[in-house]
Amino acid sequence: MYRFLLSRQWVILTLIGLVLVPTMIELGFWQFHRHERRVAQNALIADSVAAKPVPVEELTSPGHTVPRADYWKPATATGTFDTAHEVVVRRRTNSDDRVGVHVLSPLVLRDGRVVLVNRGWVPAAADQHSFPAVPPAPRGEVTITGRLKADETTGASGIKDLKGLPARQVMLINSAQQAELIGREVLGGYLEQIAPEPAGNTPELIPEPDHDSIGAHMAYAVQWWLFTAGVPVGWVILVRREKRDRAAAAAGADTSGAPERDPDAIQATPSR
Repeated sequence: MYRFLLSRQWVILTLIGLVLVPTMIELGFWQFHRHERRVAQNALIADSVAAKPVPVEELTSPGHTVPRADYWKPATATGTFDTAHEVVVRRRTNSDDRVGVHVLSPLVLRDGRVVLVNRGWVPAAADQHSFPAVPPAPRGEVTITGRLKADETTGASGIKDLKGLPARQVMLINSAQQAELIGREVLGGYLEQIAPEPAGNTPELIPEPDHDSIGAHMAYAVQWWLFTAGVPVGWVILVRREKRDRAAAAAGADTSGAPERDPDAIQATPSR
Protein backbone atom coordinates (compact mmCIF):
# COMPACT_ATOMS: atom_id res chain seq x y z
CA MET A 1 0.00 0.00 0.00
CA TYR A 2 2.82 2.39 0.87
CA ARG A 3 5.55 0.77 -1.20
CA PHE A 4 5.83 3.98 -3.21
CA LEU A 5 7.65 5.48 -0.19
CA LEU A 6 10.64 3.34 -1.20
CA SER A 7 10.88 5.03 -4.58
CA ARG A 8 13.81 7.32 -5.22
CA GLN A 9 11.61 10.42 -5.34
CA TRP A 10 10.02 9.73 -1.97
CA VAL A 11 13.27 8.68 -0.29
CA ILE A 12 14.87 12.00 -1.34
CA LEU A 13 11.81 13.97 -0.22
CA THR A 14 11.80 12.22 3.17
CA LEU A 15 15.52 12.81 3.68
CA ILE A 16 15.10 16.51 2.89
CA GLY A 17 12.36 16.70 5.50
CA LEU A 18 14.54 14.95 8.07
CA VAL A 19 17.29 17.51 7.45
CA LEU A 20 14.96 20.50 7.52
CA VAL A 21 13.35 19.66 10.88
CA PRO A 22 16.46 19.89 13.12
CA THR A 23 17.84 22.79 11.07
CA MET A 24 14.73 24.90 11.56
CA ILE A 25 14.51 23.93 15.24
CA GLU A 26 18.08 25.20 15.68
CA LEU A 27 17.31 28.41 13.79
CA GLY A 28 14.34 28.96 16.09
CA PHE A 29 16.49 28.58 19.19
CA TRP A 30 19.11 30.89 17.66
CA GLN A 31 16.51 33.63 17.30
CA PHE A 32 15.15 32.88 20.78
CA HIS A 33 18.61 33.30 22.33
CA ARG A 34 19.02 36.58 20.45
CA HIS A 35 15.73 37.68 21.99
CA GLU A 36 16.98 36.73 25.45
CA ARG A 37 20.24 38.64 24.93
CA ARG A 38 18.34 41.71 23.76
CA VAL A 39 16.06 41.62 26.80
CA ALA A 40 19.07 41.22 29.10
CA GLN A 41 20.88 44.10 27.41
CA ASN A 42 17.84 46.34 27.68
CA ALA A 43 17.67 45.61 31.40
CA LEU A 44 21.39 46.34 31.77
CA ILE A 45 21.09 49.66 29.92
CA ALA A 46 18.03 50.71 31.90
CA ASP A 47 19.72 49.93 35.23
CA SER A 48 22.99 51.58 34.19
CA VAL A 49 21.60 54.86 32.89
CA ALA A 50 19.43 55.20 36.00
CA ALA A 51 22.38 54.72 38.36
CA LYS A 52 23.80 57.56 40.41
CA PRO A 53 26.96 59.09 38.84
CA VAL A 54 30.26 58.21 40.52
CA PRO A 55 33.79 59.54 39.89
CA VAL A 56 35.20 57.93 36.79
CA GLU A 57 38.30 56.86 38.73
CA GLU A 58 36.10 54.43 40.68
CA LEU A 59 35.09 52.59 37.50
CA THR A 60 38.23 52.49 35.39
CA SER A 61 41.98 53.00 35.36
CA PRO A 62 44.83 53.02 32.78
CA GLY A 63 44.82 49.78 30.81
CA HIS A 64 41.50 48.71 32.32
CA THR A 65 39.01 46.82 30.15
CA VAL A 66 35.53 48.06 30.94
CA PRO A 67 33.32 45.04 31.73
CA ARG A 68 29.85 44.78 30.29
CA ALA A 69 28.36 45.25 33.76
CA ASP A 70 29.75 48.82 33.76
CA TYR A 71 28.65 49.79 30.25
CA TRP A 72 26.62 53.03 30.16
CA LYS A 73 27.08 53.74 33.88
CA PRO A 74 27.14 57.50 34.58
CA ALA A 75 30.47 58.85 35.78
CA THR A 76 31.83 62.31 36.55
CA ALA A 77 35.25 63.68 35.68
CA THR A 78 36.88 66.98 36.68
CA GLY A 79 39.78 68.40 34.75
CA THR A 80 40.94 70.54 31.84
CA PHE A 81 40.41 69.72 28.16
CA ASP A 82 43.58 69.15 26.14
CA THR A 83 42.43 70.62 22.83
CA ALA A 84 45.87 70.17 21.24
CA HIS A 85 45.29 66.40 21.15
CA GLU A 86 41.63 66.53 20.19
CA VAL A 87 40.69 64.17 17.33
CA VAL A 88 37.55 63.33 15.38
CA VAL A 89 36.15 59.85 14.81
CA ARG A 90 35.09 59.34 11.22
CA ARG A 91 31.89 57.86 9.76
CA ARG A 92 29.57 58.35 12.72
CA THR A 93 25.87 59.13 12.46
CA ASN A 94 23.64 61.33 14.57
CA SER A 95 20.04 60.72 15.67
CA ASP A 96 18.84 61.72 12.17
CA ASP A 97 21.20 59.21 10.50
CA ARG A 98 23.34 61.98 9.01
CA VAL A 99 26.94 60.91 8.54
CA GLY A 100 29.56 63.01 10.30
CA VAL A 101 32.18 62.66 13.02
CA HIS A 102 32.38 62.37 16.78
CA VAL A 103 34.58 64.84 18.65
CA LEU A 104 36.97 63.04 20.99
CA SER A 105 38.62 65.35 23.51
CA PRO A 106 41.15 64.30 26.18
CA LEU A 107 40.26 65.60 29.65
CA VAL A 108 43.33 65.95 31.86
CA LEU A 109 42.34 65.07 35.42
CA ARG A 110 43.79 66.73 38.51
CA ASP A 111 46.25 63.86 39.02
CA GLY A 112 47.62 64.24 35.47
CA ARG A 113 45.92 61.20 34.03
CA VAL A 114 43.55 61.51 31.08
CA VAL A 115 40.05 60.32 30.34
CA LEU A 116 38.74 60.46 26.79
CA VAL A 117 35.46 62.34 26.35
CA ASN A 118 33.21 61.92 23.34
CA ARG A 119 31.74 65.43 23.24
CA GLY A 120 29.24 64.55 20.52
CA TRP A 121 28.52 64.68 16.79
CA VAL A 122 29.32 67.37 14.20
CA PRO A 123 29.08 67.31 10.39
CA ALA A 124 32.14 66.10 8.51
CA ALA A 125 34.19 68.40 6.31
CA ALA A 126 33.01 68.61 2.72
CA ASP A 127 36.09 66.95 1.22
CA GLN A 128 36.53 64.25 3.92
CA HIS A 129 40.22 65.15 4.21
CA SER A 130 40.13 68.47 6.01
CA PHE A 131 39.56 68.72 9.73
CA PRO A 132 35.89 69.64 10.29
CA ALA A 133 34.65 72.72 12.08
CA VAL A 134 34.58 71.69 15.74
CA PRO A 135 33.13 73.92 18.47
CA PRO A 136 35.89 74.63 21.01
CA ALA A 137 35.87 72.74 24.27
CA PRO A 138 35.24 74.76 27.44
CA ARG A 139 38.32 76.48 28.87
CA GLY A 140 39.58 76.05 32.39
CA GLU A 141 38.62 73.36 34.85
CA VAL A 142 35.27 71.71 34.15
CA THR A 143 33.25 68.84 35.53
CA ILE A 144 31.46 66.69 33.01
CA THR A 145 29.15 63.71 33.36
CA GLY A 146 29.15 60.93 30.82
CA ARG A 147 28.21 57.32 30.16
CA LEU A 148 31.17 54.95 30.49
CA LYS A 149 31.88 52.94 27.36
CA ALA A 150 34.46 50.28 26.54
CA ASP A 151 37.30 50.83 24.08
CA GLU A 152 36.24 50.16 20.51
CA THR A 153 37.91 47.38 18.54
CA THR A 154 37.46 46.14 15.00
CA GLY A 155 36.33 42.74 16.28
CA ALA A 156 33.61 44.18 18.51
CA SER A 157 32.42 47.02 16.27
CA GLY A 158 33.09 45.72 12.77
CA ILE A 159 34.74 49.06 11.93
CA LYS A 160 38.05 48.72 10.09
CA ASP A 161 40.89 50.64 11.71
CA LEU A 162 42.12 52.31 8.53
CA LYS A 163 45.67 53.60 8.32
CA GLY A 164 46.95 56.69 6.55
CA LEU A 165 44.06 58.91 7.61
CA PRO A 166 44.37 62.70 7.62
CA ALA A 167 45.91 64.26 10.72
CA ARG A 168 43.81 64.11 13.90
CA GLN A 169 41.27 61.71 12.41
CA VAL A 170 40.69 58.15 13.65
CA MET A 171 38.26 55.33 13.01
CA LEU A 172 37.99 53.88 16.51
CA ILE A 173 37.81 55.26 20.04
CA ASN A 174 40.58 53.39 21.79
CA SER A 175 42.34 54.54 24.95
CA ALA A 176 45.55 52.62 24.23
CA GLN A 177 45.93 54.27 20.82
CA GLN A 178 45.28 57.72 22.23
CA ALA A 179 47.71 57.14 25.11
CA GLU A 180 50.49 56.72 22.55
CA LEU A 181 49.52 59.94 20.79
CA ILE A 182 49.06 62.01 23.94
CA GLY A 183 52.01 60.65 25.90
CA ARG A 184 50.06 60.36 29.17
CA GLU A 185 48.31 57.63 31.10
CA VAL A 186 44.78 57.29 29.75
CA LEU A 187 41.96 55.61 31.66
CA GLY A 188 40.53 52.55 29.92
CA GLY A 189 37.37 53.17 27.93
CA TYR A 190 35.85 56.61 27.43
CA LEU A 191 32.93 58.80 28.46
CA GLU A 192 29.99 59.79 26.26
CA GLN A 193 29.21 63.27 27.54
CA ILE A 194 25.65 63.82 28.74
CA ALA A 195 26.16 66.99 30.84
CA PRO A 196 26.59 69.89 30.72
CA GLU A 197 24.79 70.76 27.51
CA PRO A 198 27.20 72.41 25.03
CA ALA A 199 26.62 76.01 24.01
CA GLY A 200 24.40 76.19 20.96
CA ASN A 201 23.69 72.45 21.26
CA THR A 202 26.80 71.65 19.26
CA PRO A 203 28.40 69.19 19.23
CA GLU A 204 25.19 67.17 19.38
CA LEU A 205 25.30 64.98 22.46
CA ILE A 206 25.02 61.24 21.89
CA PRO A 207 21.42 60.15 22.62
CA GLU A 208 20.66 57.64 25.33
CA PRO A 209 20.89 54.09 24.00
CA ASP A 210 17.61 52.42 23.11
CA HIS A 211 16.47 50.02 25.82
CA ASP A 212 12.78 49.67 24.96
CA SER A 213 12.81 47.90 21.61
CA ILE A 214 13.23 44.12 21.69
CA GLY A 215 13.13 43.56 17.95
CA ALA A 216 11.34 40.73 16.14
CA HIS A 217 13.61 37.88 17.26
CA MET A 218 10.88 36.12 19.26
CA ALA A 219 8.49 36.33 16.33
CA TYR A 220 11.16 34.85 14.06
CA ALA A 221 11.76 32.02 16.55
CA VAL A 222 8.05 31.13 16.60
CA GLN A 223 7.98 31.35 12.82
CA TRP A 224 10.84 28.86 12.46
CA TRP A 225 9.16 26.45 14.88
CA LEU A 226 5.89 26.69 12.97
CA PHE A 227 7.81 25.87 9.81
CA THR A 228 9.28 22.88 11.66
CA ALA A 229 5.82 21.60 12.57
CA GLY A 230 4.70 22.14 8.99
CA VAL A 231 7.28 19.73 7.56
CA PRO A 232 5.85 16.46 8.98
CA VAL A 233 2.29 17.70 8.51
CA GLY A 234 3.04 18.51 4.88
CA TRP A 235 4.78 15.15 4.43
CA VAL A 236 1.72 13.27 5.73
CA ILE A 237 -0.61 15.28 3.46
CA LEU A 238 1.55 14.49 0.43
CA VAL A 239 1.68 10.80 1.33
CA ARG A 240 -2.09 10.58 1.69
CA ARG A 241 -2.60 12.44 -1.58
CA GLU A 242 -0.16 10.13 -3.36
CA LYS A 243 -1.93 7.07 -1.94
CA ARG A 244 -5.34 8.42 -3.01
CA ASP A 245 -4.12 9.26 -6.50
CA ARG A 246 -2.56 5.82 -6.93
CA ALA A 247 -5.74 4.11 -5.69
CA ALA A 248 -7.84 6.17 -8.11
CA ALA A 249 -5.51 5.33 -10.97
CA ALA A 250 -5.67 1.64 -10.12
CA ALA A 251 -9.47 1.71 -9.94
CA GLY A 252 -9.63 3.43 -13.30
CA ALA A 253 -7.35 0.80 -14.81
CA ASP A 254 -9.57 -2.02 -13.49
CA THR A 255 -12.70 -0.41 -14.96
CA SER A 256 -11.17 0.14 -18.37
CA GLY A 257 -9.91 -3.48 -18.48
CA ALA A 258 -13.34 -5.17 -17.86
CA PRO A 259 -15.08 -6.80 -21.00
CA GLU A 260 -17.98 -4.81 -22.44
CA ARG A 261 -21.32 -6.50 -23.31
CA ASP A 262 -22.50 -6.29 -26.93
CA PRO A 263 -25.76 -4.26 -27.15
CA ASP A 264 -26.84 -6.21 -30.26
CA ALA A 265 -26.48 -9.49 -28.45
CA ILE A 266 -28.65 -8.15 -25.67
CA GLN A 267 -31.39 -7.16 -28.15
CA ALA A 268 -31.24 -10.63 -29.84
CA THR A 269 -31.99 -12.43 -26.65
CA PRO A 270 -35.65 -13.66 -26.79
CA SER A 271 -37.91 -12.59 -24.00
CA ARG A 272 -39.54 -15.16 -21.83
